[in-house]
Amino acid sequence: MNYEETLEFLASRDMTMSRYERYDWDKFVKKIGLKIKFPFIHITGTNGKGSTAKYIYEIYRSQGYKAGIFGKPYFYKMNEMVSFDGQEITDDAIAEIVTKYEKQIEQFDLSRFEIEVLIAFEWLNSCNPDIAIIECGMGGDTDATNLDSNKPLLSIITTVSLEHTEFLGSTVTEIAMAKSGIIKNYGAVLVGKLTSDAMTTIRNDARRKTADVFVVDDYHHEDFDGEKFTFDYGANRFAINNAAHYMINNAAMAIEAVTILNSKLPVSLESIKKGLMCVTLPGRMEPFGRIMLDGAHCPEAIDALMNSISGIANGRKVHVVFASFRDKNIAIELPRIDRDSDSLTLTTFPSPRARDEMDYFLYLADYNYVEDYSVAINDLQEKYPNDLILVTGSLAFVGMVRQSLRKVKDE
Repeated sequence: MNYEETLEFLASRDMTMSRYERYDWDKFVKKIGLKIKFPFIHITGTNGKGSTAKYIYEIYRSQGYKAGIFGKPYFYKMNEMVSFDGQEITDDAIAEIVTKYEKQIEQFDLSRFEIEVLIAFEWLNSCNPDIAIIECGMGGDTDATNLDSNKPLLSIITTVSLEHTEFLGSTVTEIAMAKSGIIKNYGAVLVGKLTSDAMTTIRNDARRKTADVFVVDDYHHEDFDGEKFTFDYGANRFAINNAAHYMINNAAMAIEAVTILNSKLPVSLESIKKGLMCVTLPGRMEPFGRIMLDGAHCPEAIDALMNSISGIANGRKVHVVFASFRDKNIAIELPRIDRDSDSLTLTTFPSPRARDEMDYFLYLADYNYVEDYSVAINDLQEKYPNDLILVTGSLAFVGMVRQSLRKVKDE
């Protein structure tokens, strides 16, 4: 297969939100002898795992390590999901790996995400990184990134809240237990600021596995200068190249992670500071003129976003354009957005999982619905020429809006 044929093949294997078990995956892994042949950090969490992973990756690169990273979602091209030493996987490498295992993929009925994990692990194995950061898709114990034969240098659980309840469990405790599946016997886990139920669940699981538990510390004295945040963590002052207050949590997780592993992978204070400032994250409080893009896609993330937006608005009114997948909890998200915004427009986007007008029927009396998101954004810009337009609800949605805004910018 060439690259285009590979993309078609992957599209035919897309089982997103319809299957989440690892019986076939485990048989496939055993059949081909798939292993992770490099030191790695394994990371999961309801929110912040992608940003935390990117911060860790850039810190290690700043120190001079040959680092790799795997995570989703990607915005434009699947090559974005895995990188080594600053370079994304090539089209040819993707096609070669899928072609090599095409028969086994079909034999064991692998999902698209499982194939993407295979691609990432095979390619990173060939790159031989000093360290790689591997991000779970969702959950932990059942996630395809979680191979029984491999123990990470460090497991990280950033946050735990209600998400993917049809797969991970209906309570925070059940979801915490699913995510704690990445903790290995005699390993180590770093956790963020969790609820007492989630923390108890993870501590108990770590105790059963004789694993060490580390908890991220508090940060202090954060300050925003209009472009970046500075803050104190431990005895040092750091800065992040982002306008989102919630990103400080992710940076603190990264600082703590590399500190825990400093005896195995030494990093200097200068490299930590440089790495944090290297990270620019698309779709996380990303400005395009008066339009702000943020891929918040669950109640916890929406709350963090709305807590941050007032500092960016600088007294301007905020008008929100919102679209999401059907499995997201809009019963909590929409009232939270409404509380700190001046208008809320519902819309949709091209995806079989996206909510359409009928999926919003309980909320159409309270909020305006516009079928075409570009029309919604343009109308708000014309109607409110001095206000801030916030686009949110889904990283996939934000990615589409971002691509159209970049095209306009380049013209």
